[in-house]
Amino acid sequence: MVAGEQLPEGPILVAGARGMVGQALRRALRSAGREDLLCPGREEVDWTRQAETEDYLRAHRPGAVLLAAARVGGIHANATYPADFLRDNLAIGSHLIEASFRTGVPRLLNLGSTCIYPREAPQPLREDSLLTGPLEPTNEAYALAKIATLKMAAAYRSQYGVLYHSAMPTNLYGPGDNYHPENSHVLPGLLRRMDEARERGDREVVVWGSGRPLREFLHVDELAGALLHLLALPDPPDWVNVGTDEEVSIRELAERVREVVGFRGEIRFDPSRPDGTPRKKTDLTRLRSTGWQPTLSLAEGLRQTYDAYRRERAGEVLRA
Repeated sequence: MVAGEQLPEGPILVAGARGMVGQALRRALRSAGREDLLCPGREEVDWTRQAETEDYLRAHRPGAVLLAAARVGGIHANATYPADFLRDNLAIGSHLIEASFRTGVPRLLNLGSTCIYPREAPQPLREDSLLTGPLEPTNEAYALAKIATLKMAAAYRSQYGVLYHSAMPTNLYGPGDNYHPENSHVLPGLLRRMDEARERGDREVVVWGSGRPLREFLHVDELAGALLHLLALPDPPDWVNVGTDEEVSIRELAERVREVVGFRGEIRFDPSRPDGTPRKKTDLTRLRSTGWQPTLSLAEGLRQTYDAYRRERAGEVLRA
């Protein structure tokens, strides 16, 4: 947050509080002096259930909702379970927005993803590229749900005057990530596989695709800072990209992870596997105009993340 900014009054609900983004938001909010947090787990409320969602909000009356709950995964998970990704994310988004409105929640910040933009959108990705072309097929279901939630938040703001808005982060990484060997995103997947290959003394690690696609990666604690900044603004944009100024190829990312982990074997790419979107870089003009700038480099973020991975693994709390 920028000095002088004030977060909304009343309890702050972090929906998805146990996920990577939710944990980062809890850390950031507590650092900002907020202890009045609502952080329910799945056993307390299932956001895919409309009645449960409204009952919870009516009982706890938050002053703001941070909508970080989602069903997420990498290329393999999106391609294997498209119905689940579309159904669950549509339900989570629509139920939390409608229930927030019905129970009088004045402020809601919805978290999306830059996969909402067309596969062939001009780079870097601008917010006005939304709905100007076909989506990337490998994550279309997830993207459609996130587009619908973004538009729903904007529609409620326009029609009812409630301050519901959205943020679209680029690829995230950091403490609390999902390191599942098949269903994780590229960076945590690479980190785990190379660490395990180092321990076994393997001679090589195989990486899906050609290695040519370009990506940017945002540390989850940087995202949390940006979200609190947006939540404190009196008149934020309807939706805004959140990213960095760094862009690397998947090949370069793999090499950086190998260096951080200390794996001495070769990296072999498998071009028979899908690459996904060729390039995905965010335009930060709109976010910068509000006064926020990224500060953490990818090199430092990778070192911090590997340290966190080892702590989580040693403590048997690794999400895998």
